[in-house]
Amino acid sequence: MSKIDKVSNKIKLSPEQHQELISILKVRFEKNMNRHRNIDWSKVQEKLEIDSENLWSLYEMERTGGEPDVVGHDKNTDEYIFYDCSAESPKGRRSICYDREALESRKEHKPENNAVDMADDMGIELLDEEQYRELQKLGSFDTKTSSWIRTPENIRKLGGALFCDRRYDTVFVYHNGAESYYGVRGFRGSLRV
Repeated sequence: MSKIDKVSNKIKLSPEQHQELISILKVRFEKNMNRHRNIDWSKVQEKLEIDSENLWSLYEMERTGGEPDVVGHDKNTDEYIFYDCSAESPKGRRSICYDREALESRKEHKPENNAVDMADDMGIELLDEEQYRELQKLGSFDTKTSSWIRTPENIRKLGGALFCDRRYDTVFVYHNGAESYYGVRGFRGSLRV
């Protein structure tokens, strides 16, 4: 099911939810100007107002604890880039393994979900290592938690998956079996609007 189908068939934001989300995003944008220098909120809001698909995805990011915020603007595509900017890995997306294959490989004690499917269902992309490092230039994130990141296919084919965190004022990239899951590991996503 595409993101458009989800919006039209599953979830449609009420006018109140729509306005509340715009208000939350605006306040966060204004409080964190270091994340998006030289970007005008009114232009971001204009894009959000005409795209219910992306607004729904941002609502899901917010609902699961991601605290999405604008971190850039792609001048070539005229898209604003949102990342999950919660201090720690989003609470509503923790205790999950990496992907469906990993979930199905577990014989017992299966987690409820996996990062790749959750991101897809939300209409967002997992951050990759480069994006994760870009995010860490904007503040200190995941100092007590960790986040799955998009894993290169060659590593995934061998059963592994990558995750990152920040310790000792340094960003670390680690590996784990893709089927592993921990109460303090979730994932961060990105969305282009």
